Amino acid sequence: MPRSKKGGRSRKKKQPETAASTAPVTSEAPTAPVLPGPSDNSREDASVSTAARQEPTISQLARRRLELELLTAQQALTAMLIEEQRTLVTKPSALPPVEEKTDVIDYLAKKGYTRTEAMLRMESANQEIDGRSLPQLSEDQRPKYRQGFDLTKVWIEDNLDLYKPELRRVLWPLFVYSFLDLVSSFYPQDAKQFFETNKNLFLPEHAEDIRALEPISLPEHVQDNTVAKIYRGNKYRLILSNPAFSNLMQFLENKHKEGGSVMSAILSSYCTIITKERAADDRFSFAAMLGRARESETFPAEDEGIPGHHPGSAYTGDNPAMTGTLPRLKLGKLPPEPELEGDVRAELEEYDAKNPPPPGRNTLVQEYDQMIKKEEDEEAPSRAEIPFPPSTARDVAIEVQRVKENRDRFRIEGRTGGVGPAVSVCMFTFHNTYDRLTCLDFSDDNMLVAAGFEESYIRVWSLDGKEIKPTHAGLEDVTPPSNSKRLFGHSGPVYAVAFAPSAARTEGELAPTNARWLLSSSADKTIRLWSLDLWQCMVVYKGHDQPVWDLSWGPFGYYFVSGGHDKTARLWVTDRIRQQRIFAGHDQDVDCVCFHPNSAYVFTGSCDHTVRMWAVTTGNCVRMFTGHTGNITALACSRNGKILASADDHGSIFLWDLAPGRLLKRMRGHGKGGIWSLSWNVESNVLVSGGADGTVRVWDINPPAPEPSGSQTRAGGEGSSGTKIDTNATAASTQASASVGPGAGKKKGKENVVTPDQISAFPTKKSPVYKVKFTNMNLIIAGGAYLP
Repeated sequence: MPRSKKGGRSRKKKQPETAASTAPVTSEAPTAPVLPGPSDNSREDASVSTAARQEPTISQLARRRLELELLTAQQALTAMLIEEQRTLVTKPSALPPVEEKTDVIDYLAKKGYTRTEAMLRMESANQEIDGRSLPQLSEDQRPKYRQGFDLTKVWIEDNLDLYKPELRRVLWPLFVYSFLDLVSSFYPQDAKQFFETNKNLFLPEHAEDIRALEPISLPEHVQDNTVAKIYRGNKYRLILSNPAFSNLMQFLENKHKEGGSVMSAILSSYCTIITKERAADDRFSFAAMLGRARESETFPAEDEGIPGHHPGSAYTGDNPAMTGTLPRLKLGKLPPEPELEGDVRAELEEYDAKNPPPPGRNTLVQEYDQMIKKEEDEEAPSRAEIPFPPSTARDVAIEVQRVKENRDRFRIEGRTGGVGPAVSVCMFTFHNTYDRLTCLDFSDDNMLVAAGFEESYIRVWSLDGKEIKPTHAGLEDVTPPSNSKRLFGHSGPVYAVAFAPSAARTEGELAPTNARWLLSSSADKTIRLWSLDLWQCMVVYKGHDQPVWDLSWGPFGYYFVSGGHDKTARLWVTDRIRQQRIFAGHDQDVDCVCFHPNSAYVFTGSCDHTVRMWAVTTGNCVRMFTGHTGNITALACSRNGKILASADDHGSIFLWDLAPGRLLKRMRGHGKGGIWSLSWNVESNVLVSGGADGTVRVWDINPPAPEPSGSQTRAGGEGSSGTKIDTNATAASTQASASVGPGAGKKKGKENVVTPDQISAFPTKKSPVYKVKFTNMNLIIAGGAYLP
């Protein structure tokens, strides 16, 4: 390149001297393409002649002979060019100019005219195949894409932590459209360098789009590439709070000379930015909630990005033919183990023989067949993909009890005539906790509740108030009778507790099905497995580098998953002390985790405002859901395995359809502080939530029937669907949040806007709800701490 630039400057200086020499070529063939004329050789001749005069060893005769040879070569070249130009005029099918130039370049190289050859090559590099000059950006504009993007990236990383998650989402559209603009402006080298320098920032979230855009190097590729056409043909949708948007625009305006104007042009031309009234100190003002309600009507089922295009959810394999497609998910039920199925069927047949059902009611065997029946359109994982230890008599007893509960449960059929189903909630309130309670969990047999405290211990109570009896005969004299037990071992606050899967106590000679194991995680970076028979710690699992925020058992036990401050989630098995999988990809803490009902997938929610779905067998991310504007605080997958519910600390619940990776709808109603727990009913058509606002809310997953104009429908408890709750009168949202959130209590009596999806709302008296759970009989149990 330095050589080409030097040649260009020298030619510009010599141009007045060569005007006369180029006249014969242009007059005889005015339509010829721009090619080097005799003037170029004249310059070479002049330079050589001068060198000859200055060289004392060359005789006058030798110098004249050299001049004559150069003049002869120049005349021959001129004649060849004129003849070729005449051929172009008379023969339309002649070779294109690019091949003519190739012949000329070869001729110049053969004769030793290196300077003229270099100049012709430089001119050819800036022309199209048909001889047209390529459009070029000025030297001032070329680096502005890179400079503007780098400045924006550094500014975002130096911004307040409150606005970093939403501002980081701006970088992806800036990256894509800057790259496409550079390619379209005929700067493939600059575009490639820009792409290679910054692509690693987006690989965890947009790997498939990166692979699709990487081969682009020419403007024609931009027009033919599928992903490029999607981005060029649609505006990228961004959701920003007003403070974040204002700060971004002010920064770009101040840096307009350093590339800020280019970034502003991209945002205005290729992006649709939706601003929200969400200030840092008052995120739930009436205007903010009303604005979000109007926005959800305008965009009913779209989250950020290109409408209908989910860059974080596409194929991540190596097959280029599959690029841009969603990976196929196996959402069906895990088939039962053959030996276990035979033992369960035998027990159910024996029970049916002793206790025949009344007319019109299914037998237990018929109920079991319906439970394990696989739907035709579902693909289920195999037992070979997810290994489990051999089943035991306890597993048989638990499965038999689940079949009984499934047949005898209270059935919830969804809305009937526009009115949501009535459900019952059993609330357990903890007193004298002094705001030191951190987590709760209920056992599946509905007999025990465990609570973790900031003082590093765990306490387990019996729900019926009776004393906890020892399970072994030799322990009566060692432990005095009590309705609670304390577990010591952690050296930091306990952030999560979880009971292993169990079932209500069975009748007859079957093995006991009560809860036997309890998991806990702490700020001491460890996970502990406790025996509820011995009331002692059995195993300490170490692997996280930072505090462990949440953990969850798999639906069949044995596997469990944890998430922590080290931005990773980890998969464990109970009989090994090291993790089996590490799910890495989140930009910030993993705050909540849960399993898919078939144990083939794990869900994680993070402070980076994203929810990810991971395959247990490979450890790869197969779905990523974006759209939350707050930290993810709770996750729950429906029992049919098709829908995921996620909640954030802004009080919103999002429902995601897993197979297509789309947002189904958003539900609002909770107040400040966030939603801390979610749970699905057996039929997967009703969701229950509890949070810091001190309410338990029941939601209908199916859309409500249209209501007659002027009528108001109230179903269930206070705050039925489509109504407003006066939180001061009901002592619910604002009062509850005043006892748990800083700065609360300043604005009492405000109204929460509730979406029509809400069926019922059950307020408490200043008791934030830590845990809600649907039992196998479709009864809701909830727990919270009274904070006066």
